[in-house]
Amino acid sequence: MKRILLFLFLISSFAGFSQEDAWVYFKDKPYSQTYFDKPLTMLTQRALDRRTNQDIALDLEDVPIYQPYIDQVIASNGITVKAKSKWMNCIHVRGLQADINALKLLSFVDHIDFADHSLNTTKKTSAKPKFNPISKILETLATFNYGSSSNQIEMLNGTLLHQQNYTGSGKIIAVLDAGFPNVDISQPFQRLRDNNQILGGYDYVNKNVNFYTGSSHGTLVLSTMGGFTDGQLVGTAPDANYYLFITEDTASEHPVEESNWVEAAEEADRLGVDIITSSLGYFAYDNPAYSHTYADMTGNTTFISKGANIAFSKGIIVVASAGNEGQTSEPHIGVPAEALNVLAIGAVKADKTYAAFSSIGPSFDSRVKPDVMAQGQASVLSDAAGNIGTANGTSFSCPIMAGMVACLWQALPAKTNQEIKQLITQSADRFTVPTTQYGYGIPDFSLALANGLSASAFSKNDFVVYPNPTSDSISITLPKGFDTGTVIIYTILGQKVGEEKITKQSPIISMKLLNKGTYLYKIESNGFSKSRKIIKQ
Repeated sequence: MKRILLFLFLISSFAGFSQEDAWVYFKDKPYSQTYFDKPLTMLTQRALDRRTNQDIALDLEDVPIYQPYIDQVIASNGITVKAKSKWMNCIHVRGLQADINALKLLSFVDHIDFADHSLNTTKKTSAKPKFNPISKILETLATFNYGSSSNQIEMLNGTLLHQQNYTGSGKIIAVLDAGFPNVDISQPFQRLRDNNQILGGYDYVNKNVNFYTGSSHGTLVLSTMGGFTDGQLVGTAPDANYYLFITEDTASEHPVEESNWVEAAEEADRLGVDIITSSLGYFAYDNPAYSHTYADMTGNTTFISKGANIAFSKGIIVVASAGNEGQTSEPHIGVPAEALNVLAIGAVKADKTYAAFSSIGPSFDSRVKPDVMAQGQASVLSDAAGNIGTANGTSFSCPIMAGMVACLWQALPAKTNQEIKQLITQSADRFTVPTTQYGYGIPDFSLALANGLSASAFSKNDFVVYPNPTSDSISITLPKGFDTGTVIIYTILGQKVGEEKITKQSPIISMKLLNKGTYLYKIESNGFSKSRKIIKQ
C-alpha cells in the first residue's frame, strides 16, 4: 500500500528536486476576538454542540488564519501555497530554498520548517533509512468471492449492537482517502444515497468539489462501513452519515498530503464530525530527504500526527490504519497511526490470527501500537462497479472498526471521545498483555457497551487508570471538570520514583524505566487525590 493504504515507494534518482516544501508559521491571528464573539462564523452549531457536550472550550486554534498573511505570501516571489492549517497557524508552501527563506523577512512570519529537515538549521537530523522499491498500488479484489460479511462484524460482537438498533444513526464519519468514484451511482451505496447519508465532501488534491473521482480505494473503504447489498454486504455503520474528503494523491508520495489531511480534519471539525477514519499513512516519500524515520514515531512529532492529536482534543475520535508493512525492512506503524491519541487498527485473519502484513509496534517511545485489531485479510467489501468481493489490508480493518465506534457512541451518547476510546481498548482480548503484533487485541463491542452502561457517573475523586497490570505505560482519564493533574509513582516502601503532570489531551505516563513489580500511584487534581496499587509487568 502507498502510505499505509498504498505501498511505500522510492524512485531511483532525485537530482531533479530543485523545489522544496516547507511549512511557514505565523506569529498571531489578528482580530481573533471577533470570531469568539460570533463562534458560528468559524464552527457550525453541531461542532459547537460537540464541544459543549464534552466540556471543550474554544481557543485560538479554532480561529481561521488571517487571510492577508496568506495573500502576502502568495504575492512573494517564486512561492506556491499548497495547503493551510488554522490549528497550527501555518501554510504549506513550495518554492526554491532561497525564496522560502526570504519569507522570514515578513514581519508576521514566526518560523519556517522545511520538510527536508537538513535545511532547518535549528534542528538535528538523522540518516534516512533506505527502502526497497515496492509496488505503490494496493492490491485489491484479488478474488470475487460472493459471501457474507458477517464474520468481520461478529468478530467484534458488533451484531449484538446492530440487533439493538445501534447502527451508527446520528453519528457523522469523515472518510479521508484517495477517491470515491461511483459512490454516486453504484448499487451498494444506494441506501446511503436514498437516505441522504452522504452529506458532502471535497477534493483537497485538485481543489474542487467533485469528490466522486480519484482512486477507487476510498470507495472500497466506505463500503465496509456504509455499504449495503442484502445478503452479501452489510457495513458496520449502515445508518451513519458521511463526509468524503480526498487528501491522497496516488500519483506521488509527497509531504503536502499530510497538510491536505490536516486541512480536511479541520473541515471535519468545523462541520461537527464525530469520527475521522483514514486508511492512509506516511513514512517514506519519493524524495528521501522528506522521509520520516522510526525515531520520528514519538506520538506528536510529525505534522500529520500533531493534526490528529488536535482533532482528538476537539472531541473527535480519530481511527487510522496501522499499515501493511509487517513483512518489510521497516515493519513499524507510520503516521498518523502512531499519534498519541489515534486509535490505530491492525489486521487479523477471519480466524482472529495475526495477518502477516499488518504493521507492528511499539512506537519509538515504547507505547502500545497498534491499539486494537479487526479483520483485514479477506475483508468483504464492494468495488467501484458494485461487485462484492474481498481484499486485504489494514485499509479495511480500520473502517470496519470506525463503523463500530460510531455504533458504540450512538449507544452511549453522553460519553466523551476519550471514554469511548477507553471502553474499546479495555474490552479487547489482550488488554492486560498487549503485544507488538496485536496491541491490545480484538475488542468486544458488546462488552464495551455493557461496561459503558454499567459505569456510574464520575465522582470528584474517581479517576480511571489503565491498563493495570501494565508493561510500559498507563493512561489516566480525568473526570469532567478536571483538566489537569499530577501523578506520583512510589515503590511499595513509599520511595518516590516518578512524578509527572497530565492533562486530558496528554494523559499517558511512561513506566518503561521502572523495574517489574508492584508500585503505588497517587493522582492529585483540584484538591482531590486517589491512591492505588499498580503492577509493572
